[in-house]
Amino acid sequence: MGLEDRVLAEVDRVLGEAVDFCRELVRVPTVNPPGAEYARCAELIGSRLARLGYEVCYVPAEGLPEHSADYPRLNVVGGLDSGRPGPTVHFNGHLDVVPPGTGWTRPPFEAALEDGRIYGRGAADMKAGIAAMVYAVEALRRAGYPVRGRLEQSATVDEESGGFAGVAYLCRRGIIRSGRTDYVVITEPLDPDRVCIGHRGVYWFEVTVRGRVAHGSMPHLGVNAIEVMGLFIERLRRELKPRLAGRRTNLPVVPEPARHPTLNVNGIVGGQADTAWRPTPCVADECRAVFDRRFIPEEQAAEVRREVEDILRELRAEVAGFDYEWRDLMVVEPVVTDPGSPLVRAFARAVGQVYGYPAALVASPGTYDHKHVRRLGGVEHCIAYGPGRLQLAHQPDEHVEIEDLRRAIGVMALGLINLWAQE
Repeated sequence: MGLEDRVLAEVDRVLGEAVDFCRELVRVPTVNPPGAEYARCAELIGSRLARLGYEVCYVPAEGLPEHSADYPRLNVVGGLDSGRPGPTVHFNGHLDVVPPGTGWTRPPFEAALEDGRIYGRGAADMKAGIAAMVYAVEALRRAGYPVRGRLEQSATVDEESGGFAGVAYLCRRGIIRSGRTDYVVITEPLDPDRVCIGHRGVYWFEVTVRGRVAHGSMPHLGVNAIEVMGLFIERLRRELKPRLAGRRTNLPVVPEPARHPTLNVNGIVGGQADTAWRPTPCVADECRAVFDRRFIPEEQAAEVRREVEDILRELRAEVAGFDYEWRDLMVVEPVVTDPGSPLVRAFARAVGQVYGYPAALVASPGTYDHKHVRRLGGVEHCIAYGPGRLQLAHQPDEHVEIEDLRRAIGVMALGLINLWAQE
């Protein structure tokens, strides 16, 4: 039996353990916000890594406001030194999940196993990815393959809210950094027959409109902040969105509509500012909205911001009583790894070995922790690859196919072999 066949046979043998581990992880409701059960999940992963021979350390995000006694931000990192020359390859997955929401036909944290699928919030995004990265290395070791260099596994917090207490914190601490870390694989759900080389940029901003309070029976005496906010949103819809639809990136963003820049109103609340938004017989004197602007590499962040500012200034000049505050919440530039990177080539070849057809190189419509690996860690070679399907992320009845998990473990294992062969 050849090396490739021997490794893939071992992948089949570890699959049951990977499935059980994934289900254990899904049963821990690491919901963000607020950041529940992080420590329990980190310790579950840490104990598994320790049992498999890794040196394990826990990294609390000390000094950050989101790290609290009630909701500690606890990351876990495992390291495995082979004793042989070779690169440091760091696998990462985030342990937080979004709230389950409505529409489920199964309990979201039961990790039901039905029809060859694991169901549950986080099954695809991305606890299956954590299970896959751990057992890909384990398949190599059990197959007797001589592992090279240093392998690291980390599970980090808060990716769904920006990753600042997670991967960003590891980068700032120097755990992931250029000169120490050669390659990073983030096991996000971009489909297991595709290799993700980057993501679009994001600009989150908040606009607060101030009106003038008056009796609800005499609205002509006030300025309704909700109505004025409506004018701003309508101007964005009528003027800015058509411009965005006319722009298209050369980056292979999936799905196809995401190759254009996008704008979404993420949330809105309005009413009387001092009544906690309870109904009152008054004209609304405050309205606040949060916006999500995704931009492409062909756009610049300063230009993206200026387009919003121009519309706000025009409305202030045109509409009596239009008074606003505008606040940046987060700006992340697009990132992309060179398709010629040894890491990209190694995993693309592995997809072909497992699936029998060439891997598609794609980019993510949303950001993930690649941004921190590149900007803060300075690591040039970073991809996203995992067993989850993109369209299932954040959906009711989220699930991962056992067959996708099996194949992804195989791709990761062969991807490491291909990468070492290039060194």
